[in-house]
Amino acid sequence: MKTWSFKDVHHVGITVSDIERSILFYRDLLGMQLVARRPCVEEGYVAEQTGYEEVKLSVASFRVRPDSPNSLEVVQYLNHTAQPASTSTNQPGVTHLCLLVDDLAAAYKALSAEGVRFRSAPVQITAGPNKGGRVIYLYDPDDYVLEMFQPALGSP
Repeated sequence: MKTWSFKDVHHVGITVSDIERSILFYRDLLGMQLVARRPCVEEGYVAEQTGYEEVKLSVASFRVRPDSPNSLEVVQYLNHTAQPASTSTNQPGVTHLCLLVDDLAAAYKALSAEGVRFRSAPVQITAGPNKGGRVIYLYDPDDYVLEMFQPALGSP
């Protein structure tokens, strides 16, 4: 019998190759609020948690809006670095982060002008529970896939 339960999602973490470049992307291009910045995390518990002896991390945390209880954590390994993983969305184990947006066309236009790469132009959802909404995939500087979703008018 299960004696515990989940309460909520605390954060989503993404490993990046250049944290300063990622801060510029998530804060300055996407407009997320940088809520915490730790340039060098090297406490022993982090090595135990990650399984990398004497690991050193650089960490930045963002919120989509100030009142959100959930955050996006961006982490750069300063040692124990590795080659980039494939971010192809058809591979098991690969994730993406979906962000709600109020005007997908405007976001696409503005971010395209800044050089952000997209997989396609905005797509109209024609079936399923999100029918009538619009959606698009884009890439962060490390090719991590983000999804932007605009619900149909009148959707909760």
